[in-house]
Amino acid sequence: MLRLALALSAGAALSLGITRFAYGLLLPTMRADLGWSYTLAGAMNTVNALGYLLGALLMPRLMQIYGPSRLLWLGAVLASSFMGFSGFFTDAWALLLQRLLAGAASALVFIAGGLLAARLGTVQPQHSGLVIGLYYGGTGFGIVVSALLVPQVLGWAGQQAHSWAWAWWVLALVCMVATLLLLWPARVLQCLAPPVTADFNPTNLFQWRWFAFALAGYGMFGVGYIGYMTFVIALLREQGAGATSITVFYALLGLAVVASSRIWASLLDRYKGGQVLALLNALLGLATLLPTLSAHWAVILASGLLFGAVFLSLVASTTTLVRHNLLPAAWGNGISAFTIVFAFGQIVGPTVVGWIADGPGGLPRGMVFSALALWLGAILAWRQRPLVSSAALQRAVPPVPPGAPASSP
Repeated sequence: MLRLALALSAGAALSLGITRFAYGLLLPTMRADLGWSYTLAGAMNTVNALGYLLGALLMPRLMQIYGPSRLLWLGAVLASSFMGFSGFFTDAWALLLQRLLAGAASALVFIAGGLLAARLGTVQPQHSGLVIGLYYGGTGFGIVVSALLVPQVLGWAGQQAHSWAWAWWVLALVCMVATLLLLWPARVLQCLAPPVTADFNPTNLFQWRWFAFALAGYGMFGVGYIGYMTFVIALLREQGAGATSITVFYALLGLAVVASSRIWASLLDRYKGGQVLALLNALLGLATLLPTLSAHWAVILASGLLFGAVFLSLVASTTTLVRHNLLPAAWGNGISAFTIVFAFGQIVGPTVVGWIADGPGGLPRGMVFSALALWLGAILAWRQRPLVSSAALQRAVPPVPPGAPASSP
């Protein structure tokens, strides 16, 4: 089971770790080469989040037609392709379009993979938090790969016109390799689909108002965290950090993401309401604020390690919240709802932080805005209460279908 979860984590590595977050490493070079303002640089991730939102809105309908396994692989192929296309354009509008399309494709991958991870967790419920954490922690693998590859490619192509284009092409190749890795879990996990009856209506099993405070808290997470991931490398460059320091910082952040699946697994299993979401939002706000307080390397490193150890587990906490409080047939709708508010937050965050950074106070003031958004999200999430008892849900969960993987290797 753990091997399946690790293979499935290639979807998170592709859809967020590379397609979304590698841009932060490329932003300073692209901004200098193309003469962008911070507002335009932030808009690149804003339209990526808009595409993510469009993909999330389409996901429930696409899930009914194609199922999560097929969407996982199709989305991975499309996201990898759009990553590669980004290296062929210098016009801002063309690059905005590529970021939009890549965001839509990555939503298909990330939501489908999250749903399959949630279903895999039903095989051994006592380890479900670890399984879901391993999936989302896969984003860290993508961050580490990006941290190791992008500076090397930029250095190698430094004498070429638009050296950043080569980085997009190399990252697209890595995404294609990740796509091939997804073939195995996509095929095996098809057998974990919940039974659907003729009178099945998922809207009867999920209502947005049931998760109002958690959804609001998660939306503020989207606003706050994306500012950090978009601009932290640019901030470090402004503070005088060299290429080696940035590679170490970003790689350690990615490794902390991978480790987070173990750090928070027990909390994800234990709490059924918004407690974990609130705690992690609060810690993330602290991590975001630290680089604005001091440029000392120890403080910067602490910020990256804390941020990496928290932010994808916060995403995992919403999947476990859905698992704890909804029937399996409604998990897809629940995960899509959280993804939609997440995308709305990400649409707002980069452009607002970029606009603030273009004014007095620069990037540090934009980071303060992000930290405040995260702390507001913590307050909102704390008010989310469990919907039903765990015992009631356990009685309603259908048995694992024949042929499903029964134990971890």
